Amino acid sequence: MGKPLNIGVIGCGNIITQYLATFPRLASVRLAAVADLDFARAEAVAADQPGVRALTVDDLLADPEVDLVLNLTIPAAHADIALRAIAAGKAVYGEKPLAATTEEARKVLEAAAAAGAVVGCAPDTVLGTGIQTARKAIDDGLIGTPISATATMMTPGHERWHPNPDFYYQPGGGPLLDMGPYYVSALVTLLGPVVSVIGAASHTRSSRTIGKGPRAGGTVPVSTDTHVTGVLVHESGALSTLVMSFDAVATQSANLEIHGDAGSLVVPDPNRFDGDVKLRTLGGETWEVLPVSAGYVDAARGFGLHDIAVTPPGAEPRAGGQLAFHVLEVMESVLESAALGQSVKVASRCERPEAVPMTELGA
Repeated sequence: MGKPLNIGVIGCGNIITQYLATFPRLASVRLAAVADLDFARAEAVAADQPGVRALTVDDLLADPEVDLVLNLTIPAAHADIALRAIAAGKAVYGEKPLAATTEEARKVLEAAAAAGAVVGCAPDTVLGTGIQTARKAIDDGLIGTPISATATMMTPGHERWHPNPDFYYQPGGGPLLDMGPYYVSALVTLLGPVVSVIGAASHTRSSRTIGKGPRAGGTVPVSTDTHVTGVLVHESGALSTLVMSFDAVATQSANLEIHGDAGSLVVPDPNRFDGDVKLRTLGGETWEVLPVSAGYVDAARGFGLHDIAVTPPGAEPRAGGQLAFHVLEVMESVLESAALGQSVKVASRCERPEAVPMTELGA
């Protein structure tokens, strides 16, 4: 693989801890520098990471040692930081979503194409053994021709545990844009790109009561839909039904199910990297747990950076910008369809990402 890819992180909030735990396992990448608008936060992170420098955002973007900017800023800043990184000659990998809107995301991809820069984006959970074992089962014909899928995420809302849940109930938030990237990325990885959608949405309450933290008992207004249902029409002809809710108490539905004319799969939570894949074939009487057969073993947040590091020049990473853009447009289209009351075509296309063979990296 040659020398490691030098990573500079912008944004030292809570999510960085998961990446910091993963970096020592990845010989393909090296954490070189960290930055945050609150410089003290960057200094605190660097103090616990030998050889890592705390820099200002401007200095990190200008640093010739940094090959790739890991963008862990808030979603509203994703596009701005990505564009600045690309202009500085860096590759960029960001937390989901790629940008706050497809309009902003398109500018990122256009700038990257003009500069010859690589763009990657979470979620990289699709690279783990859970989704990839299911992908191999589909590719090996264990369920026959895929016909349909269901994707279900039902919770009573993040205000029960999050001390500052305001964002989740404003435009740009809601259950679809918050958790949908995991589910839609998995569906595209398993069944291919989406050509059109039909959506419906609602919300049950005009405010939410904060359950934890210093603001407990206070309320936040709800100005976005909190229950979203969509039907995704895949290019292959398969139909996926998506239900994302902050209004329900609980569900016993599988997070993901894929159905074919010869069998059905229960797929693990797409917000995780692993989990059991269960198969029931036509005529069978029981569900069989499939052996792990594909994906990065014991993967964790940050394996998408490794995948970029080992992707040949000119090839699209598996957790790449084209997939992230398509997923964002699919979600926006579901919400647009819900508002219009009619089917909406999805203009973008992405290649179904390459499968990940079973791969063990350093412990």
